[in-house]
Amino acid sequence: MRHEVRLRVGPVTFRVGSAWRGPVRALRRLYEGYPEAGDVADYTVRLEPAKPWRRWLRPSVRIEGDYVLPDAAPLPLAHGLVAAEMAMNLQMALGERRFLLLHAASVEKDGRALIITGESGAGKSTLSAMLGERGWRFMGDEFALLDPDSGMLHPFPRPISLKNEAIAAMEAEVAPERFGPVMENTPKGRIRHMRPRAEALARMSEQARPAMVLFPRFGFAREVRPVGPAEAFMRLTQASTNYVAMAARGFDALTGLVQTCPGVAIDYPDAATAFELIETLWAEAGR
Repeated sequence: MRHEVRLRVGPVTFRVGSAWRGPVRALRRLYEGYPEAGDVADYTVRLEPAKPWRRWLRPSVRIEGDYVLPDAAPLPLAHGLVAAEMAMNLQMALGERRFLLLHAASVEKDGRALIITGESGAGKSTLSAMLGERGWRFMGDEFALLDPDSGMLHPFPRPISLKNEAIAAMEAEVAPERFGPVMENTPKGRIRHMRPRAEALARMSEQARPAMVLFPRFGFAREVRPVGPAEAFMRLTQASTNYVAMAARGFDALTGLVQTCPGVAIDYPDAATAFELIETLWAEAGR
């Protein structure tokens, strides 16, 4: 690989290589402050031209690495940063076996973790990003890493992938140097990554005990309802990328989570309502 960067995010290390300098330069800037990985990384990612001539002529990026999806469509070089992030997600989703992976955001306060999960558009990334700026420690917005042996949640504070309207909301309250470039017309629309606060990076080895699982839904009138263990279990199996591969360890880990953590579903029309509901629910859960 002509250009490469090595990164550590929580307990996971990545080696990202590219045929072009641009994506690696963008990663280095976005991941400023993250520790470097050692000589041997958990996962290797390669960004290669879709065809040899596509390195120069209408450059397009094909995602390669330890784990690949053969039918995945290449991305234009202008979206190289998105390709790198997608490739890192792919390695985790297909290869990780140490932790039960939940497609969820997570934040921490007073040693207790709030897991936020839901369908695309539910607002989990935006909520976790905003909570991370308002007294909570940001732990991750793509994957929540549940240790099947201890039941603890490991931080995985990758840069937050903000989409469409969420970009302007965070630009209004976060310093410009913490943002990556704006990328238009990606497969998920307009995207801009935001680096978490320095505290989240400094404490990325500090685990937290899960205390609540939140199922938000954006764009609806304010409502709160409990989610029982059986329903939470079924929802979380659908939100896990490696539950089946983890077999009995995954079943035991998820059973332990839903039996010890209350599940709550909230509907909210705006961020202010969501914050009020979350703070109230969190205070009640800590009593």
